[in-house]
Amino acid sequence: MTTLTIPSRVRFGDLVAAEWIKTRSLRSTWWTIALTALFVIGSAAVAALADCRNLAAAGTTVRRPAGFLPFDAYPQPGYMTLMLVAGSVGAITIVSEYSSGLIRTTTMAVPARSSVVLAKATVTAALWTAVGTVVSTGSFLVSQAILNERHAGASITHPGVPRALVASALLAPVCALVGLGLGVLIRHSAATMATCAFTLLMLPTVFSQSKRWSAGVNHTMVVTAWRRLVQNWEPEPGSRMFSATVPGSWTVYALWPLIAVVVAVLVVRKRDV
Repeated sequence: MTTLTIPSRVRFGDLVAAEWIKTRSLRSTWWTIALTALFVIGSAAVAALADCRNLAAAGTTVRRPAGFLPFDAYPQPGYMTLMLVAGSVGAITIVSEYSSGLIRTTTMAVPARSSVVLAKATVTAALWTAVGTVVSTGSFLVSQAILNERHAGASITHPGVPRALVASALLAPVCALVGLGLGVLIRHSAATMATCAFTLLMLPTVFSQSKRWSAGVNHTMVVTAWRRLVQNWEPEPGSRMFSATVPGSWTVYALWPLIAVVVAVLVVRKRDV
């Protein structure tokens, strides 16, 4: 007679594989990613075309020195949309299991809830890093190819470009992990989406950069950090606005997802499903 042996402990790699199967089996996720990528890259193309028209209107003899134009390669409307979508999809990764009741099955199969959250965070971070890299590189290449028609494009080795490429690529996984953390805390779809949008996009507008204390709060926001890392010029010495620093902005990039995942792990251990 054969005895069925059930492993006493599930390996973390198995959890990651299971979460990846859940993610790739949802067609809506891939359609959302594809449409978002097209929109963001398209917004970069539109911004570059508008700048080309402005250069042409200035006269055929006018040529601007080649330089990196972050507002062409990385326009705010496109990348704010990316932030919103990444945060929402990251939240849905966990919220959908709570709303469908699948979380009960998951926790029965894997009592170590923190491992489940970490597996979801690993898959989410890997997926959105890949998406962010494709979108960031595509935005830059498309915009600069258009600007090259007016001799105003920049190469990938131009000062400030590598930093902007990396910052824009990592923006998506940072927001996705923040959304995942909020999903664990709130567990309701509508409330999580609203909180995610408010935290990532609306809250920074409440704090002005004209006062030191307000600017200090503003500089801790993800969108402010992204803007500073994409910007390839130093703040004007006589400006009355307090500008974020590059090291501080990288720190913001690291702390937001780290805190979100740590809080999610701590909360999921103590809360009933």
